[in-house]
This record gives sequence, C-alpha cells and structure tokens, in this order.
Amino acid sequence: MDIQRFVKHLMTPPAKVKRHFPQSVLHAIEHAIAASEAQHSGEIRFVVEGALDGAPLFKGQSPRDRALDLFSELRVWDTEFNNGLLIYVLLADRAVEIVADRGINAQVAASTWTHICQQMEQAFQQSSFESGVVSGVQAITQQLAQHFPANSQLGNELPNQAVVL
Repeated sequence: MDIQRFVKHLMTPPAKVKRHFPQSVLHAIEHAIAASEAQHSGEIRFVVEGALDGAPLFKGQSPRDRALDLFSELRVWDTEFNNGLLIYVLLADRAVEIVADRGINAQVAASTWTHICQQMEQAFQQSSFESGVVSGVQAITQQLAQHFPANSQLGNELPNQAVVL
C-alpha cells in the first residue's frame, strides 16, 4: 500500500468535487456531450470521483482499473455499435482516463486517448476544470465524427448527464 496515496485520498473531501465541478460546470459538460453526440454516432459518459475509499484504496486500485470498473457498471459497453466511451476523472490522483469500447478502439489508437487525457490533466493543473473537460470532449468529438458518422436513427443510447461519485 502506498501511504502517500492513501493519505491523499483520505484528505480529499467530497466538497473538493463540488468546488471544482459545481452544477454550472456539470451542466456545461452535459451540454458539450450532447453537442458532441449530435456530430457522430458514438456515446460519451463523464464521471468524476474525488477519492477512492475502502477496499479499492487498500488494494491500490489504479485510476485505469477504476475507470474500467465504471465502464462496466455504467454499461458504457452496451451500445449497438460498440462505440461507447468513458471519461473518468479521479481528483485525488489528479488522473484522467479514457476507456473506449472495442468498436472505437478498432479505429482510434490508444495514444490518441492518452494525449487527450494529458491535455485535460494540464488544464486541471491550472484549475481550468470546465474548459479542460469541454476541450477534451471536443477532441474526442473530432475522432468519433471521423470514424462514426452521425446516425439520427440510433437516438441517444446512454445518458449525457455527468456522474459525480
């Protein structure tokens, strides 16, 4: 167990999420996702979590592994064309992860998602949480629009609302 990480997670109160992601920012993210999905047939979910607690923290669960768990729990994988994508932010670790379904991964290199995550993390370091996420959604939009053209017959398969844990 990494003691420094453990302390960081214990010292990250739920209020920190609300401070960095108030309702106005969550609404802006929801709007950005809806605008994005109008340009392609992919589905985007956004989750922000202040800190891990309990067993995941004690076992040293990585932000990537937590994102994979949430990808499953939120059923982001359950889209008709396997084109769901999760943006996960873990504030205590200052980490951003993007998990894309197999349909997307067949078209877009993992390095693309890594680059977008790094750009978002840089914005967060400057306390630009809203613009960091919105810019990340816009970068994702460029990739999804290229590989998954809009299809008005599909409808919205997953909710656009941000999830706060």
